[in-house]
Amino acid sequence: MGNIFVGFTMDRSPIYARDLNAQNAMAILLKDAIKPNLVQTLEGNPAIIHGGPFANIAQGTNTIIATKMGLTLSDYVVTEAGFGSDLGAEKFMDIKCGYAGLKPSTIVLVATIRALRHHGGAEKEQYGDVSLERVQAGFPNLEKHIENAKQFGITPVVAINHRTGDGQDEIKFVQEACAKMGVKAVVSMGWANGGEGTSDLAREVVANIENAGNAFKPLYDWNATIEEKVETIAKKVYGADGVDYQGKALIDLKRLYKLGLDKLPICMAKTQKSFSDNDKLIGRPTGFRVTVREIEFAAGAGFIIPITGAMMRMPGLPAVPASEHMDIDNDGVISGLS
Repeated sequence: MGNIFVGFTMDRSPIYARDLNAQNAMAILLKDAIKPNLVQTLEGNPAIIHGGPFANIAQGTNTIIATKMGLTLSDYVVTEAGFGSDLGAEKFMDIKCGYAGLKPSTIVLVATIRALRHHGGAEKEQYGDVSLERVQAGFPNLEKHIENAKQFGITPVVAINHRTGDGQDEIKFVQEACAKMGVKAVVSMGWANGGEGTSDLAREVVANIENAGNAFKPLYDWNATIEEKVETIAKKVYGADGVDYQGKALIDLKRLYKLGLDKLPICMAKTQKSFSDNDKLIGRPTGFRVTVREIEFAAGAGFIIPITGAMMRMPGLPAVPASEHMDIDNDGVISGLS
């Protein structure tokens, strides 16, 4: 917390929270919040919730404390890294694992038939229509996510998150296409059947951990230049041809080097709707460049935040907030939380 950047003095020297002697007061405020929250699933299974940053604008993973606590309490710990391999997973591997010394045993890629239809060209009103042709056209998107996982030294397991309306031919195609890449794709029926519906997936994940020979490796060296790290992510993970920096970003780069923060890992702010920084480019786009318009940083958390395309770092909210559906009656009974 002492490393949190506050601003500059009149002579442009950096000011950090430690210079204001504020770190102890902040630690007191966080005395209880720093403790992970133990909750339970509908079937009574333990789950730890601690931190929930969006992976398109932040690191997209829970806290190191929560993950390490889980590892002391269970033989297997499943933790989420939001959105896809290009966002939460990449940040989990290159930022969180670096700071925590974690070495994940495997990756579970969650895919849906509806999403593959979307990436195959289906319009929103067509997402529920069975279409083997659209799933085939959209599969290159999942293919790239699989390739990204393998770049980290891990052969993933694909979980086909089943829902009503998925065609058997569509599911069969995905499983066969994944098999050609040396990857198992397992139908997960958790929505319909709870834990029992995910047992096949769980067994395959354990088998993958025990037998796949996974050996995690980060994608880049933190000691590389900022530009080299950003380009590595853009080219290897997104499939871009390169990176362009706008004027504000170039000024921000100079500031980061001057502050000595250039050895921090990279936390890209990018749309979750595309591998590119243009949310209209679905599927597996090629022949594009990533535009960095400005660069922010979180000196306390310890990462650099290039902001790409038209991305805003304020999370989007629904037109009608969920809070409007919540209520508590005279007996203290709460409703509308789900």
